Amino acid sequence: MVTLTVRRQERIGPHFVSLTLAGDDVRHLERSGYDQAGRLFFSGPGQDDVALPTGERWMLAHALLPAGRRPRVRTYTVRRFAPDLSSFDIEVSLRSPDGPGGPGNAWALAARPGDRVAFLDEGSRYAPAPGAGWQLLAGDESAVPAALAVLESSAAAGGPPAEVFLEVPADEDVRAVRPGVTAPEGTRVHWLPRNDPALRPGTLALRAVREATLPSGPCSAWAAGESALATGVRRHLVGERGVPRAAVTFRGYWRHGRAAL
Repeated sequence: MVTLTVRRQERIGPHFVSLTLAGDDVRHLERSGYDQAGRLFFSGPGQDDVALPTGERWMLAHALLPAGRRPRVRTYTVRRFAPDLSSFDIEVSLRSPDGPGGPGNAWALAARPGDRVAFLDEGSRYAPAPGAGWQLLAGDESAVPAALAVLESSAAAGGPPAEVFLEVPADEDVRAVRPGVTAPEGTRVHWLPRNDPALRPGTLALRAVREATLPSGPCSAWAAGESALATGVRRHLVGERGVPRAAVTFRGYWRHGRAAL
């Protein structure tokens, strides 16, 4: 676990906040790329500073802290490392853009330079298999930072092209997160703005994958975001497209209708 400070907080779109986390210990983090993520510990409501757990028994120390002092914890993807390895960026999707929303939502909106946090790196779970001729990536707004990080890692490694289905709340969010993204040659990114607050997140992305004309041959697939979307994409690929289970990585980041604690 490394202790960091917020260096920058920027609202980059209606439903996205970008933050730079910096510290001397960043250089000790392994740069595994792709969907590399970790647990971020940050201050909660009414806490002037964050009581950060330390040592090998950090989990026990965290659990034993009084509720009023215990930091909040959420998992975020490393969007990119700085070239000098002194910092890295994360991007937080906002389920309540006008605040405060859940703990991660509220923290991202209120974070300011100098705020202390801690980060426990958990590495990456996905990388395209050596024999894959193409990739499929699918997610909602909560998965956009990870999907774009996967594309950039794939491009840097000379990986296979991807068919990408990314659902976001509004057209403005596409314009906010798309600029500057690199991807393997031949990649096609299908942006799917809902533009309707009543439409359940994940609906458009799952429908698009089901209806898509996809390349043939071995693939590596990654699906993340709302739980029904991630499991639905996996079920479709395995049950209807004949993709081997081992070729599909899926992660449910959140569940529709369940309040964040």
